[in-house]
Amino acid sequence: MNGLLLTTQQALQLLFTGDSELWTIVLLSFSVSLKAILLTTPFAFLVSFALSHGKFPGIRIILAIFNSLLSVPTVVIGLFLYVLLTRQGPFGDLRLLFTQTAMIIGQMILCFPTLVALGYAAIQAADRRVWETARTLGAPPWFSMLTVFFEVRFALLAAVLTGFGRIISEIGISMMIGGNILGYTRNITTAIAMETSKGEFAQGIALGLVLLLLSFLLTALLSYLQGHKEFTT
Repeated sequence: MNGLLLTTQQALQLLFTGDSELWTIVLLSFSVSLKAILLTTPFAFLVSFALSHGKFPGIRIILAIFNSLLSVPTVVIGLFLYVLLTRQGPFGDLRLLFTQTAMIIGQMILCFPTLVALGYAAIQAADRRVWETARTLGAPPWFSMLTVFFEVRFALLAAVLTGFGRIISEIGISMMIGGNILGYTRNITTAIAMETSKGEFAQGIALGLVLLLLSFLLTALLSYLQGHKEFTT
């Protein structure tokens, strides 16, 4: 018990004394995940809208594929990308393996099905008369689409927060194609795994507390958005 209390105290000291190595890991993790979610969101919501309002064959099959991809283990995505990006792979000449760019690509692939599925559910819940009215009044398709997005903005923002929580807490992709390089590709989850395997629990606990705080903040924000949506409706 005394050992646990001492380790926890050391972890808190790392957090509040501004340990440079720890906060470099935290900032890198947030930077990679924010870039991934920002690059993925627009295209994912366009796909969601097309599936919701489009009239083409195979929509149900496409939706089933996206829903099935929600449960794909991150290590499988990491393995798939590793095979593609390794020197002997088809994209080996790009030299992306063990870079932040590779991690961003991996996290984009991971969160894309989540954003599409949740975006589709949000748009389906919207009143279809919003789209029909906008089109009847002569609004161009892009403006009508933005009108629908604004109508379900809280649900779409909740989808983005869910996707962000999914990618910042993953480890399989970051470990396999990031390489866990200190100061370059080592993020929160890979650092926790490495420090724990070495028996150095203080930094692992400190980084774990960061993830727990992030989880709490995301959950609180999602609850607020849900309550605000119910209040406005």
